[in-house]
Amino acid sequence: MSERRVETAAVGAALHAFVAELFPICRSITGDGVRATLAAIARRVPALPLIVHEVPSGTPVFDWTVPREWNVRDAWIANAGGERVVDLARSNLHLVGYSVPVDAHLTLAELKPRLHTLPDHPDWIPFRTTYYDEDWGFCLSERQLQSLPDGTYAVRIDSTLAPGSLTYGEALIPATEPDAGEVLLSCHVCHPSLANDNLAGIAVATELAARLAARPRRRYAYRFLFIPGTIGSITWLARNEATVAHIRHGLVLTCLGDRGRPTYKRSRRGDAEIDRVAAHVLATMGGAHRIVPFEPWGYDERQYCSPAFDLPVGCLMRTPYGQFPEYHSSADDLAFVDPAALAESLGLAAGIVDGLEANRVYRRRDPRAEPQLGRRGLWDPVGGKTRTTNDLAMLWVLNLCDGRHTLLDVAERAGLPLPTLAAAAERLVTHGLLDEVGA
Repeated sequence: MSERRVETAAVGAALHAFVAELFPICRSITGDGVRATLAAIARRVPALPLIVHEVPSGTPVFDWTVPREWNVRDAWIANAGGERVVDLARSNLHLVGYSVPVDAHLTLAELKPRLHTLPDHPDWIPFRTTYYDEDWGFCLSERQLQSLPDGTYAVRIDSTLAPGSLTYGEALIPATEPDAGEVLLSCHVCHPSLANDNLAGIAVATELAARLAARPRRRYAYRFLFIPGTIGSITWLARNEATVAHIRHGLVLTCLGDRGRPTYKRSRRGDAEIDRVAAHVLATMGGAHRIVPFEPWGYDERQYCSPAFDLPVGCLMRTPYGQFPEYHSSADDLAFVDPAALAESLGLAAGIVDGLEANRVYRRRDPRAEPQLGRRGLWDPVGGKTRTTNDLAMLWVLNLCDGRHTLLDVAERAGLPLPTLAAAAERLVTHGLLDEVGA
């Protein structure tokens, strides 16, 4: 096995181990599970300047209100013999999220309307919630439901729904160059024990943040948000309307661990720089992939792309939400998430960041004809050879870098990888043939 493949395997294994660490935590849109998840992120990257925000219940956030905080200690259904036939301790998907406290005895007929299953997948437990409607319920497999005999069952939900706060994490990694704005990277931290739809995005975001924090040079500042879905991004936007003006690019990271092909969902604008960079990176890093248009359905990109903000935020994933059978079920488990897919997803996310960093504008100092590259040691003095990709990259940069074209413009026209063109531009700057515009 090559050294690169060994390194990639190690990265994938480390990402999967973090997913496994987070998997047992019972999370929701508020509560101690979110806090425990943020604490795990902070432990994993001690250098990350992670700030934990607590927004009080009842706080108005645009047309919404921060809900009461929900926590659960225990929940079960027991048969007449006292056996717990459904038990939160076995899977935290068994309880409908945000279920109110219950202590009751019900017949099976009375209980059935509150029991949720997936008849098409009789061995899977669904994920269901009742965030904004005070209610309760349990989830179980269809096979388990069919095995329950008639009779009376004891039902216990030891939960609290009370004034508290909505919790989210935010880390701003500053730029090291003159201010070029911010890149927003966002993932949701509210799903319980769903390895791909939730935890894979957290793992990739956390490792990407660690790598960016360790870089000696950053053109942009990077703002990482670890937030509960929907209400978290709405709350952040409501509290940060002034910050929004600094955001130049953004990515929502989700569903990054399955074995499907990588997918990029464009921003509402459709032709933002992040859209072009992501499409270029997915095309040049190899492998089948999909670029899909924006739609106002999905994850927090639909909040960042709402009309008043219209931020250039796309979504990076593998198989999109709702398009894999395991979505929002117990089958989205640790075995469903592939370490190699996690490593590739991290590489793509890092590649998009690298593309944003590299997409600069240059101008030839002397645009008249080609400069003599040989005497500068930039060109093989032996003529007649087939020129290399690096040679071609230099010629494209010298031809199109006129102060108007970005390196992405050059890459799209030349059909060459953006990093190759960025390296060529750096060499030409070093030899006094090119200047960065605005540097």
